[in-house]
Amino acid sequence: MTLALVLASAIGVIWAWIVWIVVGGIAGAIADKIIQGNKLGILGNIVVGIIGGLIGGLILGLFGFDGQGIIWTFITSFLGACLLLWIIGLVTHGRGIGDRRPR
Repeated sequence: MTLALVLASAIGVIWAWIVWIVVGGIAGAIADKIIQGNKLGILGNIVVGIIGGLIGGLILGLFGFDGQGIIWTFITSFLGACLLLWIIGLVTHGRGIGDRRPR
């Protein structure tokens, strides 16, 4: 492999991670706003969105749904994040996670 191919591959991996973070953050923020009323900060939204993407991808994959592209990634992350926050709400008896109070 030439240096150009290795560099292009590394840039592709970095770009994929950036897309995951941005899409996960947006999906997590929307899910947080809908499910909990905006209790998480930006880092919490990114984490919830990425974990939601993994959960959503696993569940949708079990039912045979498979898609590609940024829209499908967003929908999967959003649905998984909503499910994750809903389950957390059940476990914490409605308290949810995060506590952003105006200062």
